[in-house]
This record gives sequence, structure tokens and C-alpha cells, in this order.
Amino acid sequence: MPVPASFLRSLHAVRSALLAGPLLVATTLGGHAQGLLRDAGIEHGLDRLARPILTAAGLPANRTRVLVVNDLKMNAFVVDSRTVFITAGLILRLENAAELQAVIAHETAHIANGHFARRGLNAQFARNAALVGMAVGVAAGAASGNPGAGVGVALGAQSSALRNFLSHTREEEAAADKSGMHFLAIAGIDPFALRGVLQNFEGQEDLLPGRRDAYAQSHPLSRERLRSVELTASALNPPERDRSEEVYWFTRLKAKLSSYLRSPAYTMQRLKPSDTSDAALIARAMASHKSSDLAGARVELATLLERHPDDAYLHELKGWLELEWRNVQPAIEAYARAAELAPREPLIQAGYGRALLAQGTPASDARALEVLKTARARDPYDANLLRDLSIAHAKAGETGLASLATAERYALTGRLNDAGVLATRAAGALPVGSPAWARAQDIMRAADTKKRR
Repeated sequence: MPVPASFLRSLHAVRSALLAGPLLVATTLGGHAQGLLRDAGIEHGLDRLARPILTAAGLPANRTRVLVVNDLKMNAFVVDSRTVFITAGLILRLENAAELQAVIAHETAHIANGHFARRGLNAQFARNAALVGMAVGVAAGAASGNPGAGVGVALGAQSSALRNFLSHTREEEAAADKSGMHFLAIAGIDPFALRGVLQNFEGQEDLLPGRRDAYAQSHPLSRERLRSVELTASALNPPERDRSEEVYWFTRLKAKLSSYLRSPAYTMQRLKPSDTSDAALIARAMASHKSSDLAGARVELATLLERHPDDAYLHELKGWLELEWRNVQPAIEAYARAAELAPREPLIQAGYGRALLAQGTPASDARALEVLKTARARDPYDANLLRDLSIAHAKAGETGLASLATAERYALTGRLNDAGVLATRAAGALPVGSPAWARAQDIMRAADTKKRR
């Protein structure tokens, strides 16, 4: 799939227009940057929570996704019609599945109501916003080297332009509240859950701007708004239905996210010894790993896999853990099973390819190349994957394709000048007119355009 030239030409502008207030960037907390936390299990859980809401809103559930921003501040936002972003901090603050679904429903309402498209943006900024949605929405990111919760780093940027973009009016917020609660009710979810979310932020408007949570700045709060939410929720009568699966995935994804981001001591102190739920076992496995207790982590995972032998995301977690400890063969076996159970999940395929590369035999290198090419076809803007794909091509003696994969990774992470150099090298080694050669040409033109500005 060729990388669109317009996408590459705009990467630098996107990096300058994006993240810092309510958005994402690279990951160096020393620089207070944020990124995306990519994990197949967490994203699957968010998908299970979002599907009934998206269906109620009349949006295609298989085209709109929810991604987690690596930021402990609390916020949620949309920048296009395909992706809802929620910060890790907000997810960790929410009490139950219905509250997280209320956040998703509110942001879905911004999509359904077309708010992001009606904000007086000029054509260039609108194009940049769409590019952000495309790039981040399909997992653009720099290599983090630590995918404990499947971490991949997103495109970086500054905050001022994005804050303007995300500054919803009170009218938009009121409309999104009402639409979102209707979506909740249609989906059989208590619309009063939105009240619980907003009550977390009561009193924020009395604080100085620098001390308010990001959610309160991008989603203006007021007592009148809260009263309006209560009135609307009171008039709705959601049908009763079994929501146990959604509750399960909420507790599971929150446990994994919390245990990944927080210290092992924090995690263990808050787990009751009698708690043997799946969420608790996942949290203990993560905490044990972070405490350098591989045996303990394996015990927890063994119990989980005995309960759920066909859970792809638990096999993936086992694969990641073994690979972190450089136990390559067990990692390959776990990833292979995960990929068998979830063959269309690119994050799992990417991990499988990485484990195969770590084995380093001619057969495993060849298999890694095959797996990584399949994953790239489903997620062409994942820089972690592109890094490994470049290595796999190089091992296969495909130097042109190796240079191209590195050029694409550099372009995605904002190193457009370096990308141009690698793309030029790739173009010289690739058949003229081939799809790969065309992708190299796109990067070269984008780098040349940047130099002339």
C-alpha cells in the first residue's frame, strides 16, 4: 500500500500542530511528552466496550477505534471520524465499565454530530487533522522497545494549535451530552453514568487554568451542564441486558493498564490475596515481571491460560513476557498460538515476527519476514513493525526494501530529512515503477518539499 504523498508532506506540519495539551507525542517523560499505549488486549477490550455504542450511533464499529494515550492527565478527544482517544489517566480514574462507555459515547457523539468538522478550521488545518486521524488511527509510532502493554509511540507535537482544535463550545458539549446519553440508553447502558464522569471534575472551573485537569479545559464543565445531564438521563429508559462481558473487559483492561504504568508495590498493595479474578491474575503477573520475578509471573499466567486456553491476548502476554526475558523459543510458541487464534490482529503478528527475528536462524528469519509483511499490510504506519521489517528484509538480502522500510519509519517519526536519504538509496535498488519504488518516490518528494520551505 503506497504511503500517500500528501500524508508525508504534511507530517512535519502535523508534528508542529499536535499534542501536548490533550494529545500525544514521543515518550520521554523528562520532556513531558506523551505517546500511544498500544496493546492488543487492551484495544480489544475497548472495542468490546465501544461496539454497542457505535452501533447505537449508526457508525461502523469495525472502522472506529478507541486508542489509549500515555498520559496520566485526564482527557478524551477526537480529531477525525475514525478514532476516539482516551488518556490512561482518565481510564484509571473511572469506576466502572458504564463510566468508560459514557466517555466513549460522548466522544462518539462529537463524531456523529460532526463537531470536529465545523469548527472554523481553514483547509490546511482540516487536512492536517485528517492526516492525524489516519496516521495515529492506524498506529503510527516510534519504536519504544518496551511493549509491556504493547507500547508504541505516536507522532509528536506541540500544543497550541491542537488546544484550539479541541476547545469545544458549551453548545457542542451539551449536544454531545444529550446524543451520547441517547446512545447509551439505546445500547442498554445507564445514561446516568455520564453524571458519574462529570462529577469527577466538579469544581474544576473555580481553579486556575494551569491547575485544571485537561478534561475540564477541553470539555467545559458547569453546574448547569450537570443539571442538564441529570434531566436528560432521567427521561431515558434503557432496556435491561446482560453487560457482564463489558464489565469483564473493563476490569481486565484497567488492571493491565494500571499494573503496567504503576509500581509493583502499588499494584500488590491494592490486590486482596483472596482475589483470584482474571484481572487480578493479570495485574499480579505484570507486577511480578516488573519485580524481576519471572517464576511468579509464569504461575499467574499458567492459571489464566488453564482457564482460557483459547484467549489470544493471554498467549500474547505470555509471548511478550518470555521475549522480555530473552526466552526466545517459549516466546515464539506463545506468539504463534496467539497469531493462530487472532490471525487478523497486527499487533500480535508484529510481536510474533519480532520473536522469530530474535531466534536468528535462516528459517525463523524467513518466517519473520512473511509474518511482518502480513502485519504491515494491516497496519502500515506502525514504526515498531517497520523497524523489524527492515531487519527482516536486510537478512533476506533485500537491501532496497530494507532501506525503504527504514525510510518509512523515519518519515512517520518526523525525521523527514533522514527519510529522504534512505528513500533515495531504496529507489536506486528497487525496480523502477514497482509499488515499493513508488513509495520511495513519495518520501523523496516529501523530503524535498520540506527542504524548500
